[in-house]
Amino acid sequence: MSASDNDVLTALRSAFTPGTLTTDAAELDAHAVDQGPLEHWQVHPPLAVVFAESTQDVQLLVRLSCEHGFALITRGAGTSVSGGANSTEGSVVLNLTRMNQILAMRPEDEVAVVEPGVINADLNAAAAEHGLMYAPDPASYRTSTIGGNVATNAGGLRCAKYGVTRDSVLALDVVLADGTLIHTGQATFKGVAGYDLTSLFVGSEGTLGIVVGVTVRLRHLSAHTETIAAFFDELTTAAQGVLDIGRARVQPAITELLDRRTMLALDEAQGSDLAQRGDTLLLIQTDGHGAAIEAEIIREVLRALGALVSDPGSTESERLIELRRHARGDGIVNEVRVGEDVAVPRSRLVDYIRAIEDLAEEHQVQLKVVAHAGDGNLHPTFSVPSSELGPDTGTGTGTETRPDDDAASPAQPEAAPVTIDATEGGLPTSAVSRLHAALDGSVRLALEMGGTITGEHGIGTYKLRWLDWEQSAEVIALQRRIKDVFDPERRLNPGRAIL
Repeated sequence: MSASDNDVLTALRSAFTPGTLTTDAAELDAHAVDQGPLEHWQVHPPLAVVFAESTQDVQLLVRLSCEHGFALITRGAGTSVSGGANSTEGSVVLNLTRMNQILAMRPEDEVAVVEPGVINADLNAAAAEHGLMYAPDPASYRTSTIGGNVATNAGGLRCAKYGVTRDSVLALDVVLADGTLIHTGQATFKGVAGYDLTSLFVGSEGTLGIVVGVTVRLRHLSAHTETIAAFFDELTTAAQGVLDIGRARVQPAITELLDRRTMLALDEAQGSDLAQRGDTLLLIQTDGHGAAIEAEIIREVLRALGALVSDPGSTESERLIELRRHARGDGIVNEVRVGEDVAVPRSRLVDYIRAIEDLAEEHQVQLKVVAHAGDGNLHPTFSVPSSELGPDTGTGTGTETRPDDDAASPAQPEAAPVTIDATEGGLPTSAVSRLHAALDGSVRLALEMGGTITGEHGIGTYKLRWLDWEQSAEVIALQRRIKDVFDPERRLNPGRAIL
């Protein structure tokens, strides 16, 4: 440890109590990584972790960062799957999970004010007591924090109808890189005074400022929902069903697509029997007073495509929504996999799925597809059997280099993510090359079809390699200049979100 590192630790110990500050080795290791992929040489335990309990704690730590020049990595529950909360060498981690209070619930205004450490599910439970809901619902909603959702502009199952996190954030309290506290936005649904700094901070992955308060818009919690399970014999026909539902001018709250391999993974992990009923599952939920009417229209559309469609009032369909939230495939222990989070225009959904099926065949890898089909956000996962990679690759839960949208759940604990490294563990370069060629190809295909390299996970550190595939040099340079305005010394979450 350098003399400057010792100076940092001395300053931290003078400023924070032992209950707020830790240098325990186990805690440092736990805060070194999130659920994103890393090579072993990229893991750098932080110098210390500060568990902030107030905005004043955050401001104090930021000012110490200014004085001593250490990088500050802001972290919530650590459910990021793109490396957005990995610590860097010589950094200090700011953990915001103790700032977990719902500060105000204003049902008449359909607004809540929360601290960043509030769990998404807890906010929803509190809103439900007033007949309201917080619409964004990432699959990790039981564990992910609102602050983390804001940092990545998280999505979820209800996005097609209600939008992503940005669409539900009205105002923010943010500590800037010099320790200044600012308030952006307003507590009203409409407001256009000045530049939209609130939207700029949402999705900025902690690189422009540290969110310490969030004013969110709530929605009416529907008293009526109808859930439909439609099983198809073929994947692209199910994808066509998504387009046909749109042509019928129906807007479901949830439209999820699961292919056969995903269903097999769920069957193995959860004891279900989905794969016995078809090759693809289209899972749809309507809500509102017209839920039953819309559901019947959807049933007619999907039956016309030859789907086996659940009957009205089926109680199993509700359970399938919960199963979808655990559609990682952790039950498969005999494969190594890489996956992504791309989005394409919904009109290209069928084309994209056909193209990546061809891609998988070209590179001799297996393909698993799960998608938020209603908004064109897909999570294709490519895999090869572990038998191709030698005897020392098993982890007991499957080895993967890119998680899909589901963070670890109480029902399915997750092993630490592993990155395929041809130099370790006897992994044949040919298998590694095939997997990564398929992964890169899937990203290029999405871009060629007018899509994006990330629909909801953010760039983090992992996707920086693809950012200039999507964005021009001029746009990237402009973003760097914005970063310079907010964080000229590059101390806030350095090395992620922008090149």
